[in-house]
Amino acid sequence: MEHIVFLTGRLAESSLRQVLESIAPVASAAPFTWEVREIGLQVAGLMTADMIRRRVPSPLSANTSRMIVPGRCRGDLDALSTHYGVKVERGPEEVKDLPQFFGREARHVDLSSYETEIFAEIVDAPRLDLDGIAARAREYERQGADVIDIGCLPETPFPHLEDAVAMLKGQGYRVSVDSMRDEELLRGARAGADYVMSLNVDTLWIADEILATPILVPREPADVASLDAAIDAMTKRGRAFLADPVLDPIPFGLAASIARYVSLRERYHDVPIMMGVGNVTELTEADTTGINAVLFGMAAELRIAAVLTTSVSLHARRAVREADVARRVMHAARETQTLPKGLSADLSALHAKRPFPYDAAEIGAFAAAVRDPNFRVQVSSDGIHVYNRDGHHVAIDPFALYPELKVENDGGHAFYLGVQLARAEIAWQLGKRFDQDQPLDWGCAVDRIDEDLMAWHAPGSTKKKG
Repeated sequence: MEHIVFLTGRLAESSLRQVLESIAPVASAAPFTWEVREIGLQVAGLMTADMIRRRVPSPLSANTSRMIVPGRCRGDLDALSTHYGVKVERGPEEVKDLPQFFGREARHVDLSSYETEIFAEIVDAPRLDLDGIAARAREYERQGADVIDIGCLPETPFPHLEDAVAMLKGQGYRVSVDSMRDEELLRGARAGADYVMSLNVDTLWIADEILATPILVPREPADVASLDAAIDAMTKRGRAFLADPVLDPIPFGLAASIARYVSLRERYHDVPIMMGVGNVTELTEADTTGINAVLFGMAAELRIAAVLTTSVSLHARRAVREADVARRVMHAARETQTLPKGLSADLSALHAKRPFPYDAAEIGAFAAAVRDPNFRVQVSSDGIHVYNRDGHHVAIDPFALYPELKVENDGGHAFYLGVQLARAEIAWQLGKRFDQDQPLDWGCAVDRIDEDLMAWHAPGSTKKKG
């Protein structure tokens, strides 16, 4: 049986023991024995790797297989693993999340794999110079794009199309060219583009003159027969292609277009299908994380080979990154035949599954144990809690708390508490997890900061009362 050492601080020790007593005998399929070490620190979240090395003697207890440190512990855990001779890893940020932590560990869900490739379109490429196109390509690749799509514009000259394709190919990208003009598709393909979009049954002659892989579309979205004719013609030629029945926006045929994708997969079991999602993500004024989750769930079920996405509207500015997360989560759900729950929280930007890990009574117990002037801020379903040795205050409006804090003559700490309370109010209103001194977690909607590398500290970050 595995033996695990858990490190914690004084305030969390009792809660940690209670949680471990409840889960250790039945944790996943592998029960474990455990011990808790409080390392002489009141707040577990302030623990660092250097502090652990100084305060935890080596070697550890006999038969120890690993050490779990608080989720907000910073520093080089690989070096600690070498020092103690056992694996040292971060646990969850909240003690109450340990049952889910061990549950996820038991599942071993792999999110590194995916089946659907992302084509990210630079929709205004003719209006950008080469440096601008290159910068946009780098950003899309950083967010997860596999292919950079050069979007041409109607009635807009694109004299540097060939140069753009050659530049991107020279930088190692796979490139597609997207145009309604035959001449631009030919130019792009002859310059080395890997894909051209889009051809229909009437323009298949273009495919005969180029090496690029065409994306096939119907003459009109509802003209299913013309798409089938194009597919059959390209199959007889022995040419690679992708087929796109065209996803229509709401309320102009979305449901019918989804049915076209389902029908296409039923008619052609092995044909690679592309789905352009911009008509839904860009033209629906709603958060795109959820939209992408549903669209890529459908893509996983239909085994969609590629998705064309855009990032034009400001509300869709993270569409490529969201697509990357969604395709991995939905692929894992399909492959493991489980619901897409508990695999990743990155698509839950606004609300948390378990927003308030501690109730008012538990926070009250923490507050009663505090013997120093440092402020702690926590959130429960009844509001925002602020406490130190001098008092415990609860409100749903941060302005109601300010008079109780007595920091009007300490600008640094007033600023610090203002930031923390503003975050706490947002977390309480939306139902998000709040962790003091940490930015709110917006999932894949924002870039996360690697806190191990952060050198900047906010004024008043010691949390001391003036």
